[in-house]
Amino acid sequence: MILLSGAELYDPAPCGDFDVVVAGGEVVATGPAQSLARAYPGAQRVDVTGRLLLPGLVDALTHPCGGGGEGGFANRTAELCAEDFVDAGVTCPVGALGTDSLGRSLEVLYGSTMALRAAGLNAFMYTGAYRVPTPTLTGDIARDLYLVAPVIGVGEVAVADHRGTQPSAPELRRLAAETQLGGILAGCGGVVLVHVGDGASRLALLRAAIADSDLSPATLYPTHVNRSRELLDEAAQWARQGAYVDITVSTTPELIAMGDIPAAEALRHLLDAGAPSDRITLSSDAGGSLPVYTDGELQGLTAARPHCLLELLAELHAGDRELFAVALAATTANPAQALRIAPRAGSLRQGARADLVVVDPESAAVCGVMGAGRWLRSPQPA
Repeated sequence: MILLSGAELYDPAPCGDFDVVVAGGEVVATGPAQSLARAYPGAQRVDVTGRLLLPGLVDALTHPCGGGGEGGFANRTAELCAEDFVDAGVTCPVGALGTDSLGRSLEVLYGSTMALRAAGLNAFMYTGAYRVPTPTLTGDIARDLYLVAPVIGVGEVAVADHRGTQPSAPELRRLAAETQLGGILAGCGGVVLVHVGDGASRLALLRAAIADSDLSPATLYPTHVNRSRELLDEAAQWARQGAYVDITVSTTPELIAMGDIPAAEALRHLLDAGAPSDRITLSSDAGGSLPVYTDGELQGLTAARPHCLLELLAELHAGDRELFAVALAATTANPAQALRIAPRAGSLRQGARADLVVVDPESAAVCGVMGAGRWLRSPQPA
């Protein structure tokens, strides 16, 4: 039993200076600072006064076995290890194959996901890939979700992108229906993460796939919606229908020059356009390639990092507390709800899995990380 004492707690809502008691891998109690010591006299006290205590970040799109491959084998992005995510305060990475689902396979992604779990992270994965028909582990989408524990959805399926296989609306609808069925049977997950490129069709295929069907818009979860203001406006409308939409935080100056909207600006735009704050998520695309194309020709690429999420949160905590609260929910509770993995992720309320990160508010440095009640990085004294 561990008593974390005196931190500025966000559960992810702001709570003030609070104590948190962890036992058996779960949060068993929270209360104002100095209020829990008598009730839990045998707990090991850890003083985190002056620190931020946040739920471990839920990163809804990562590429732990590497995501890129544009430009040949020499341009393949590197694999990520558990320490990369711990350094970034991410305790729940959700892995996907990227553009290259030929040189990298779902079996490789499964191995990476299980390695992250063995290291104490609350890791999950998507079956499928950019292309449709989509690859699977067992030969069937619903069976993957039902029988393979880390699998919680399908993705990232590419639309409005010259690198995708240009699926039709009926194909995307069938994919969503099979994914939803698997999630119903498994009791979690059941969404299709949709990679939206910079094509002019934007979210038109998602709207066509849902039209005149019995599917909820929330079954289709578009990511990279900050590619343009026009796409953000469509994403706001999609969110108003009850779906979730995902902003990519790891955009680069080169991509911004080509039209991408920086994450904080995109978040404000969605809110101003009427998107419900609890339907917006932020992800890193960690391990994925960030390519720059001109007239369809690859000019170069870099690899995304998971650290961009915490860097954004630190920037907003210092300069815009109101938007910080929205962004924190968008990196914790909201993606956990979108993927139907709450309360196993995204919260520090009583009964939640004890995944948490201790952060120095001045330097934004990660001072401690816990996964299921076990220290993955021991807390540093203030």
